[in-house]
Amino acid sequence: MRDFLMIMKEHNYFKDNLWNKSESTYEFETGSKIEFFSADQPDKLRGARRDRLFLNEANNVSFDSFEQLEVRTKDFIFIDYNPTNEFWIFTEIMGKRDDYEQLVLTYKDNEALSKEIIKSIEQRKKRPGWWKVYGLGQLGEIEGRIYTGWQIIDEIPFEARLERYGLDFGYSNDPTAIVAVYYYNGGYILDEICYKKGLSNKDIADILNNQKHALVIADSAEPKSIDELALYGISILPCTKGSGSKNQGINYVQAQKISITKRSVNGIKEYRNYLWQTDKDGHIINEAEKGNDHFLDASRYPLTNLSSENSSKISTQQNNQFIINQSNQHLNSNQ
Repeated sequence: MRDFLMIMKEHNYFKDNLWNKSESTYEFETGSKIEFFSADQPDKLRGARRDRLFLNEANNVSFDSFEQLEVRTKDFIFIDYNPTNEFWIFTEIMGKRDDYEQLVLTYKDNEALSKEIIKSIEQRKKRPGWWKVYGLGQLGEIEGRIYTGWQIIDEIPFEARLERYGLDFGYSNDPTAIVAVYYYNGGYILDEICYKKGLSNKDIADILNNQKHALVIADSAEPKSIDELALYGISILPCTKGSGSKNQGINYVQAQKISITKRSVNGIKEYRNYLWQTDKDGHIINEAEKGNDHFLDASRYPLTNLSSENSSKISTQQNNQFIINQSNQHLNSNQ
């Protein structure tokens, strides 16, 4: 939507009276209308019909959502995606239907790219995995992905136990991310509760107070916000940070059996694009790229908190066992 508005204004096509900001629609003088909406809005998926549909970043949209949109579209559908990994386009469309055409487009087909952006893209030629996807437009697995092997599930099982919420603060530039963490069948389930910019602490408190109660583990970088949320009745603690704690947390999360709900659209997108940084020669270094990690940070905080809690329980059990054994030895010596 931002791209549309920017292009319209740059070419002097935009007329303010034709733009309905509250409904995110623009009605042209011809009577044609363009509408923007998110794929996680069920009423938009199962409600209004349209002549044409453009589905952006389809690898972050579920197949069920696509089907709901397709049956309500009259003429044709454009679907775009970066082929970072195989998804429903490859399993449900290609080879199974005869009514589609595939176009492989790369940065070279984008006439609007500046010389600076083209140079930036081509500087990554030394990264074969990245270049295969973003340079050549071919199906691949992004080189240097931090998390792999997560399972996308339809919904949270009834038997799953809510353990924690994770909270990563944002405001104007970054979204506030809230993630619910469930324990189920030897692993953890992540469910996106909130991913939105411009939220005040009162807004965050209202969201959390409308959820099932559980302890919130938040980014310790904002102690004032944590204190304010506590005043609103939120059970909240800061996450533990220190030298090397982020990488330790990442390693712990990757070692777990992780599932993520299909409605966690932003979380899935971050999961697929969360990469290790590279040096000037294209070699991967042991430091995560910044900016594409709001949901993932909000997930890591409670998971590492649970890890610390479990370690404390094990330590206490071992100490108790030691005391019992010592007591037994004392009794035996008396006997």
